[in-house]
Amino acid sequence: MEAGNMLYCRRMIITYHGGQCFKASFGDTTIAFSPASKSSKRFSTPKFGADVAFVSIKHPDFNGTENASHGTRQPFVVDGPGEYEIGEVTAQGFGIQTMYDGKPHWNTIYQVQLEGINMLFLGALNDPEIDPKILGELGDIDILFLPIGGGDVLEVPQASKLAVKLEARLIIPMHYDEKALAAFLKEEGAESGKPQEKLTIKKKDVMTMEGEIVVLEG
Repeated sequence: MEAGNMLYCRRMIITYHGGQCFKASFGDTTIAFSPASKSSKRFSTPKFGADVAFVSIKHPDFNGTENASHGTRQPFVVDGPGEYEIGEVTAQGFGIQTMYDGKPHWNTIYQVQLEGINMLFLGALNDPEIDPKILGELGDIDILFLPIGGGDVLEVPQASKLAVKLEARLIIPMHYDEKALAAFLKEEGAESGKPQEKLTIKKKDVMTMEGEIVVLEG
């Protein structure tokens, strides 16, 4: 089998650990998005080993990179804008000013590519108006991690409109409570979807999707 075709057949496994924390594994590579720290008052603390950990905001709800360490696996920490290449992972971070927990912060949006799958992680975004210069660099988005909970992050109508604008093939909601999730699924006409324990997906599967929504159990 040719190398290009192998990429389309290999599986990525994504699990959700509450808040904005996701674990994504592809072969021997594992990445973590925004794990909560032990001092977080809002989200539970995950524990798993990762090779790379992305931090959206330097706040206890999102910067518990010590919880992405396990045994000899210590993550390379990415916690701000810039271009990165770590092993099989390539990423670009875009800084956007935001308010979180009543204080101004820099939120980093991450575009992460792993074995042909282009992921966009919006972090604690609370303004749906993203700089057109940033939008112009994103390309085709395979998987969008979208905050929908309101308050410190996007409200449901804002999140829904932004998802349409970004034209992501697959949308995974995050940073929500039951009420916000129900409202988002109703807005998207996806109320029949049941939360999944994990998402196992191939590049070729993503290529056939058009704005599909997958809810993962946190």
